[in-house]
Order: sequence, then structure tokens, then C-alpha cells
Amino acid sequence: MRCPFCGHDDTQVKDSRPSEDNSAIRRRRHCPACGGRFTTFERVQLRELIVVKKNGRREPFEREKLERSLTHALRKRPVEAERVDRMITGIVRRLESMGENEVQATTIGELVMQALASLDKVAYVRFASVYRNFRETKDFEVLIGEMEGGDRD
Repeated sequence: MRCPFCGHDDTQVKDSRPSEDNSAIRRRRHCPACGGRFTTFERVQLRELIVVKKNGRREPFEREKLERSLTHALRKRPVEAERVDRMITGIVRRLESMGENEVQATTIGELVMQALASLDKVAYVRFASVYRNFRETKDFEVLIGEMEGGDRD
């Protein structure tokens, strides 16, 4: 593993342990060249996923991109980072278990919408406004009406 501080190619693992939800291995590393210490996470990847965008373009799936998107939606919301990480891991596992190497971007968006709806309603509305490309306040009213209608059932 390359040192993020000095770029040295050979860092040493000082400590390894499972993450809190056992979905990754947390490794504390030390660089013998500069003395820097840093943490890495090793996750199981069942298959290489390719995201097919709405315009047909294909790109590799990036867990970090999903994390950034959810971080924006959940900004200043009272949701623990561990719950968010478990949600992301669950979404990735569902995508990997679909059996296909190519996944439509809309499929990912819908899985995120489902997960956010049960995690945090405000984050759900925030994400939906970007995902569904809201243009007017009426778009928010329709979504909130759908949410309230679903809560009564």
C-alpha cells in the first residue's frame, strides 16, 4: 500500500481488526520512510459492477460516489455514520447479488430512495429533489403528498 503522505511503496500493517459491522477489515498502517500513520479499509467485492447511465455511457461503480451522494442528502441530519455505512453496504450487496455486471443508474437511485425513505425523511426529500430533477416547488409538494399518503396506509 502506497503511503498517502510521501508516496513510499512499502507500508507496514501495525494492527488489523474487523470494522464494527464486520463488513470490512480496518488496518492501521505505518510508513517506514516518513513515519506517517494512516488507516485503510478492506472490503469484500463480489463482482465488478458497471453503471449504465441514462445517456448510455458506462462507468465503473464507485462506492465512494454513493457515499458522497448520501453525505450530501444527510448533511446536518441526526443519523449515525455507522447506520449510513450499513445502508451503503446493504445497497452494494443487493447490487452485487442481482447477478448482472451492468446495473442501470436508475436501479441504484431507486435502491437509495427506498433506503433513505426508512432512514430519514428529510434526506429522502433532498435526494429525490436531485435524483428526480425537481424544477418547481410543486414537485416537492407532490413528493411530500405521496409520502404522507403512504404513511396513512
